[in-house]
Amino acid sequence: MNIPILIANILTFLAFALHTFVGDKELKVNEPTNETDDNYQKREKWTMARGGWHLVSVDLLLATIGLALINFSDYFEDEKTLLQLLAVYFLAYSIAWALTIAISKKFPKNYLKLGQWILLLVISGLIYFGTN
Repeated sequence: MNIPILIANILTFLAFALHTFVGDKELKVNEPTNETDDNYQKREKWTMARGGWHLVSVDLLLATIGLALINFSDYFEDEKTLLQLLAVYFLAYSIAWALTIAISKKFPKNYLKLGQWILLLVISGLIYFGTN
């Protein structure tokens, strides 16, 4: 068993669970009440943001399943290529998240308070080093 890949699999599963359930509760803080939005534009934008939020949840779920299949079965013929793709995938997510923080309005400790980029970078690194 490949320990770095197993740890990446566990972290990805935890990220999926927290993102899906805890994150959705946190997202509801911004849910509009429609009291001053007769055209429901704020409701529409919030619903689109929530949908986008859960697209990331699906990404994390599929990555969790893929890593579990690699860890616990011989389902894939070319595991190394899939792992390399996942390493790049999580690295790209990490970079996109850090860039989003960089181009957004600043607040104290923004890179730590929104430190998801660190988790994504760690998962990418674990997969990369577990591949080699």
